[in-house]
Amino acid sequence: MKQTSIMYGITAVCEWIMRFSVINILWIIFNFPISWLILNLIFANDWSSLIIFFILIVLLAPIVFFPATQAMFAVVREWILGHESNSLIKSYWHHYKKNYRKSTITGFIMTTLWLGLLTNIVYFSQSNALLMFLLIFLGVVLFVFTVNFFSVMAHYQLGIKDLMKNTFAITFGSPLLFITIIICGVLLVYICSQAWYVLTFFAGSLFAFLSFSAFYRLFLKLLKGEQQ
Repeated sequence: MKQTSIMYGITAVCEWIMRFSVINILWIIFNFPISWLILNLIFANDWSSLIIFFILIVLLAPIVFFPATQAMFAVVREWILGHESNSLIKSYWHHYKKNYRKSTITGFIMTTLWLGLLTNIVYFSQSNALLMFLLIFLGVVLFVFTVNFFSVMAHYQLGIKDLMKNTFAITFGSPLLFITIIICGVLLVYICSQAWYVLTFFAGSLFAFLSFSAFYRLFLKLLKGEQQ
């Protein structure tokens, strides 16, 4: 009996490792154009190349990054809700196709917000230190908002306006969820800086799993409160 329990535990751990790694690799593959551009951006030697790579990333983000990431969150949601799938690849592709149009439209909105914020950070970085730090804080808020947006979109079938309203309410209405997402993000960035292979096999899918888990706990808490 003890050996059976141990083998069951090992099998379960291996299955979850496989799940995280397969979805993370799919996410990286679907984001390959942006990943390639980011590497070129990091190693760019002149301003003209840097600007060109940055513009290309901005143009591709809505049609590449957002649909790929939304599909990842949708698959992770299935795991947390206990909806088993025979094929991780088919499940990812199903959600990618199903939500591509909405993910792209919302991706343009979110990319515009990020572009405006980053432009202001660069502009004020040398002239107004106080305003720059305020903009960095807004960047943290926008990061949490973006993560919550992926969770809300994965869990609800809503129009774009309602998605934005619900995400805004969750982002600013739950300090615990806000802090949890920041802590998870910081820890994963630190781990990836120490072990690069975590980024390749686990970082994206693990962050999506932790973020949606925290979001779903809040959802259940709110649902329980409504029923009482």
